[in-house]
This record gives sequence, C-alpha cells and structure tokens, in this order.
Amino acid sequence: MKKMQWFNEPDKWTIINDTSMSMFVTPNTDFWRKTHYGFTVDDGPFYYAMVGGEFELNVKITGRYKSRFDQMGIMIRIDEKTWIKTGVEYVNQRINLSAVVTHQNSDWSMVELKEKPDAVWLKVTRRLDAIEIKYSLDNKDFTLMRLAYFPDNTSVMAGLTAASPDGDGFEALFEDFAIKQLPDKRRSEWLRQNL
Repeated sequence: MKKMQWFNEPDKWTIINDTSMSMFVTPNTDFWRKTHYGFTVDDGPFYYAMVGGEFELNVKITGRYKSRFDQMGIMIRIDEKTWIKTGVEYVNQRINLSAVVTHQNSDWSMVELKEKPDAVWLKVTRRLDAIEIKYSLDNKDFTLMRLAYFPDNTSVMAGLTAASPDGDGFEALFEDFAIKQLPDKRRSEWLRQNL
C-alpha cells in the first residue's frame, strides 16, 4: 500500500500494515458527472496504484456511516470522464451496495441490504473490456452485482475511495486489500492456437 498515491488526499489517514488503511473521509466530497443532478464533482479521496492488463482487486470495507450518501469502496479510473466506483452507500439510514459507472455521464445502481452487516467484502475483476463487480457478507460466497463495459488495452488507476457528499465525514477502514494480476486471456488463446 505504501507505493500507492493519492488523488484528493484526505487530511487524516493511516497505513495500518501492508494490506490495511484507515481514513477520515473528507466532508462534502463526491464523484459524479451530470446525470439527473446536473452537476459534476470529482473531489473524493482516492488512494490508487497504476495497473495494466487484467487483474482482480479485493478488499474488506467497514465504515461508521452517518449521513445520507456516505460511501466507500473501490474505484477503477482512466480519467475524470471514465471511471467506476463501487461499494457501500448509506441511503435512507440503510446500507446499500452501490455501483456508479461513468462514460462521460454517470449512472447509478443500488441493492438495499435488509440487515446492517459489520463489514462488506468486494471483488472487482477486469477482463478484456469488462469490469465484474461482486460482493460478499462473509468473504466466502460472492454475488455478482454488476457487469459493466470498461475500455481495455489501457492502464488504469485502481484502488480505494470514499466520499461524504452531504455529511461532515466519517471513519472508513479498508482491510485485506490486494491487487492480483491475472493471465491475459487473449495471449493465452493466441499461444494455444499458434504453438
């Protein structure tokens, strides 16, 4: 984690060990582009590494959510107009699993949880031109939440994000963070056919 860098660094954050970090999420921050609300914001904290090719990103997230739209999770980003954020979003005093996919304009999908889990595990996989988003409440059984288009053949910023659009910030804990490179399917297929 120490080799990662900040986009919109928060005032308070701590690297706990090689796989864990805590932060106090900067108040009045978010990532969004245009759709429905008519505004663009790009000022949430984002701690990332540059990653190329196909990969899997895993993390356990725990937040002390207080205000509407308090959120934390994973972001995959090319630039301010092309990104995906996914994780927990606190809406109507309920924990929601959320994904925002942005290609010029943002869209938003949510799954409301009936209970308030202590933590949520996220698994985001980039394969070819797609991002696969899964979640788990026990780190054993993962459920597909979203499959979204994302441009391939380009390096991306991949890492941890949080925001507090309507609130005065909250404590966010990221644990067991890992990025694992995956074998390139196209290269494997070419080798199989040509060797």
